Amino acid sequence: MKPSKQRSTCALSSSLDILGDKWTLLILRDILFIGKSSYGEFSQSEEKMATNILADRLALLECQGIVTKTVAADKKSKFTYRLTEKGLDLAPLMVEFILWGHKHCENVVDTALLLELRQDQAGTIRKYQDLARAAALPSARL
Repeated sequence: MKPSKQRSTCALSSSLDILGDKWTLLILRDILFIGKSSYGEFSQSEEKMATNILADRLALLECQGIVTKTVAADKKSKFTYRLTEKGLDLAPLMVEFILWGHKHCENVVDTALLLELRQDQAGTIRKYQDLARAAALPSARL
């Protein structure tokens, strides 16, 4: 996949070129907050993303250096996706989306994550970033 073309030099516009569709942040949510790492796990998310869209978004995230793709230790035909530091930098943004959605959207359910965020937002962000970093270590894949 070739890198996305910037429409302007505006930082918000450039960020939206990468993250601005309705699927990309859900993949990142699944990696960061749920611990998913494989195509099969992502395809089981309740939002039911089409397989071609999932493949495209994973390729975009890899191309942009937000995730890394490696061959799974247990099965050579399977790949795992992990957040890079660039991807981990999105955690505070994702938390703000979660909090905004809870405040302004109907039918949003309180989750354990939301309760953690209410008690200690900065600490919860660090916790999930640290968990994602640990999952990306080679020893975590054994």
